[in-house]
Amino acid sequence: MVDLTDYLWILWLVFILVAVTIELLSLEFTFLMISIGSLGGLAANLLGLEWWLQIVVAAGLSVLLLLTIRPFLLRALRRGGDPALSNIDALIGMTGRVVATVTQTSGLVKLANGETWTARLVGPAGTTDNGSIDPGQAITVHLIEGSTAVVISAERTQNHA
Repeated sequence: MVDLTDYLWILWLVFILVAVTIELLSLEFTFLMISIGSLGGLAANLLGLEWWLQIVVAAGLSVLLLLTIRPFLLRALRRGGDPALSNIDALIGMTGRVVATVTQTSGLVKLANGETWTARLVGPAGTTDNGSIDPGQAITVHLIEGSTAVVISAERTQNHA
């Protein structure tokens, strides 16, 4: 009778190839660490260890690499990234003008980048302002909540600077 554990090395090779292929598509180093761990499982197979011990070696090596090497590789990969702010981060602190009166609950502003946003008013240090800002007055974006720009009067920003 044929013992299937004699051909387990083929399964290890297939698993390694699948993990490397997935890694090439994701580029997150997770499946790279798993494939290297699987190489340990293949080495354990070639040394003649039991099948369950091969799995323990592969899993242990994979987890060790995921926790130690992967974070350094991700940091190195992102080190050369673009430092410019984008999306929501680029809007914080941006100035603009009121298009429709801004109150605690509603309003409309046009930002310096040309975008028009729904807006609501907030005072300095996060306390709500009891007033409103009339059309044409300058504002500064304090934060973005969903699709609403939370703004403060540009006069208040200059007075607190």
